[in-house]
Amino acid sequence: MKITLKTRVTGNYIEVMEKFDLDLFEALKPPLADMEIVEFTGSKKGDRVHIRFNAPIKAEWISLITEHGHDEHHAYFVDEGDVLPFPLKKWRHKHIVEKISETESYIIDEMSFSGSNWLMDIFIYPGILIGFLPRKRIYKKYFSK
Repeated sequence: MKITLKTRVTGNYIEVMEKFDLDLFEALKPPLADMEIVEFTGSKKGDRVHIRFNAPIKAEWISLITEHGHDEHHAYFVDEGDVLPFPLKKWRHKHIVEKISETESYIIDEMSFSGSNWLMDIFIYPGILIGFLPRKRIYKKYFSK
């Protein structure tokens, strides 16, 4: 299944992408999840992100940054799940920052995921959506500083 969220923020697209660092990652923590960032090496190909959830579920999530790049209209990086919590079997998240003007950008989260079957995907969808919707508000606040 796929979920795409698009958020308008203040900032040049290159500068916004450069702020996809540990500080932003900390700010994006889901509010109801007890989680710790075990490792965050960056947002470039070859980097790694390791999250440990302690509540409401106990789980490890390790994503590898498999692609990154930019051109005159957007910058992006892709994280793909290496170790995923049940019930996820597959995870791919493309983080795109698209130029609107020299001072405004869109942050686009394109997520594709799957569980063990289509029924599980339907069950997972609302949880992923609810977990990522707060990012829209957080992005707006974070990039208005």
